[in-house]
Amino acid sequence: MKNIRQFLSLYITNIFGVMNDNVLKALICFVAATWVAKEYSTLVVSIMAAAMVMPYVFLSPLAGKLPHFWRKQQIIRVAKICELPIMLVAVLGFYFENIWIALTASLLMGLQSALYSPAKYGLIKDIGGEEGISMGMGGMEAFAFLGTLVGTFVGSVMSDHHSLTLYAIVLFSIAALGLLSSLTIRTEENKTAEESSANPIKFLRESAAISRKYKGLGHVIMLLSLFWWFCASVQMILITHCEEHLGMSNTQTGYLLASMAIGITVGCLLGGKLNHSRYMLGTVPRLGVLAGVLMIIVSILPFNEMGDYKGLYFGIFMTIIAITVGIFKIPLDAEIQKRVATSELNIILAYFNLVSFIFILAASATNVLIANLLSSTYVFLFDGILLAAWTIYFMFNYKGSLCYRVSKIIHLHYDVKMENKEVLDVPAGQNLLILPMHRALIDPLILFADLYDYKLQPMVDARFWKNKFMGHVLNLFDAVQVPDLRRGGREGVEQVQKLDGIVQTQLENGANILFYPSGHITLDGKETIGNRRMAYNASKILPDHTRVVAIEIHGLWGSRWSNYGRTRTAPMVPMLVKSLKFLAMLRFLFVPKRKVNIRFTDITSDFRAWSSLPRQQFNAKMEEFYNREEDGLVMTKI
Repeated sequence: MKNIRQFLSLYITNIFGVMNDNVLKALICFVAATWVAKEYSTLVVSIMAAAMVMPYVFLSPLAGKLPHFWRKQQIIRVAKICELPIMLVAVLGFYFENIWIALTASLLMGLQSALYSPAKYGLIKDIGGEEGISMGMGGMEAFAFLGTLVGTFVGSVMSDHHSLTLYAIVLFSIAALGLLSSLTIRTEENKTAEESSANPIKFLRESAAISRKYKGLGHVIMLLSLFWWFCASVQMILITHCEEHLGMSNTQTGYLLASMAIGITVGCLLGGKLNHSRYMLGTVPRLGVLAGVLMIIVSILPFNEMGDYKGLYFGIFMTIIAITVGIFKIPLDAEIQKRVATSELNIILAYFNLVSFIFILAASATNVLIANLLSSTYVFLFDGILLAAWTIYFMFNYKGSLCYRVSKIIHLHYDVKMENKEVLDVPAGQNLLILPMHRALIDPLILFADLYDYKLQPMVDARFWKNKFMGHVLNLFDAVQVPDLRRGGREGVEQVQKLDGIVQTQLENGANILFYPSGHITLDGKETIGNRRMAYNASKILPDHTRVVAIEIHGLWGSRWSNYGRTRTAPMVPMLVKSLKFLAMLRFLFVPKRKVNIRFTDITSDFRAWSSLPRQQFNAKMEEFYNREEDGLVMTKI
């Protein structure tokens, strides 16, 4: 409860702002849209949505700069003061029944929200610190969708009463409560950087360059922007779809939108709680595919033929989808907060706002196009396919998600135990040189999937980049290309010298690098380094701040992935295909899990001492260490 209490003032301020946005949106969609001919109602809804999000596209760069000049709390309070006159414009629009005045109010609300959005999200890390990010984001989004729920429901019910006095009282009251709650926000703020342009095009280019400093962050931002496409598209299309295809009234549609908002709120709270206690980003692809498939099913099922309960059945499906995408969203939000330095966070949040609202504008245009050319039902089909396909793409292009999925697949058949793993936890200013045994093709997959948090960079022979698939995976893991040492003569000597320089540079720059001293998978169950020079040369140039950790791996000898019974290593791709077939046929359920023991040992002092020996003796010491425990032969299908 302590975490929730420290964010409460920010949560309440946010909920009132979102609530007023959605009351106004609902009134425009259900009341103001009736002031024009029926065939233009969908267009009015889309223009209203565009009016609220267009300011984010043009003003997000400026919003990202504001926290450099003013305190974030001050920006929020000024924005809430401005909300009061905006509500006056809205009331005048309903008084004169003028669609353009009403749309102007929605444009002004979008402008106000755009200018203070990075400030309110930037306060999350200020209030809760690093450990409070997941809880802060989960609560922030949950309260936002709770505001959407209440605002949409209140607006839809109000629209059936046609009372200008009621409209004015509700709109001004929510604005005043938001202003009062903003005055209760108190926290120490971290300094933000002013490294961006207020020009939207230039800002987009500059902030995209900043985001590229955080490898893979662009994929997170794009997938999160797709979430906003999805939500905006569904919310807009339901307003016309429910009436035209399901015969629902404004109030009934409001109930449905409220139910979905509750679903997203529950999903956000659940996602925040789960992500706070364990790594959840890896589940994002499954959740995205599930939500996409459910949307496709919604587009196929004939709800309009299901009698009196058609609205109920439709609502159940849509609420399940809402819960799913609510959980889906939070790990992505938390990833941005966790990965980005505090000094650049406001810029990245403003960049994310700009990109996500470009997606929302695209969703508005797509909805109008599909609904007019085909039917609103096809909007559900399009959104479902888009969400499922993009999340699958994300899984194969974001290291954290891919590691999680690979780890889960590996643990279906392998019982992996890691001993003395704490030696990898080095203090600030130190880095790691990891030297594992090479027992089988699968041991790099196990290590990199289960040691994702340590940001290990493998050193891999340049020839492996010739395979596009392998090159893609290696780039995801920030692998370092090393020269092909199989060349002989003078060229071979030059390659070795180049390799020594690469190793030294990586270690001196503080990278956690990993390479296999033997350079090959064992053919006889024993580690043989022979005349290899990579580990020996590394010992000669080892920086003082580097800890050397050797990894012993036992339990893989005799598996399909090992070289038992072979004279050469099997190709990786055919092995993957056979193993995936084994898993797809569920054969792993009928065989015991293979026990794999991985032991980490700090050998820094020995490694430095052995560096004074000749290379053959150095390698013999390494072999003696690796082979001190015999690796028992266990035969299995995988």
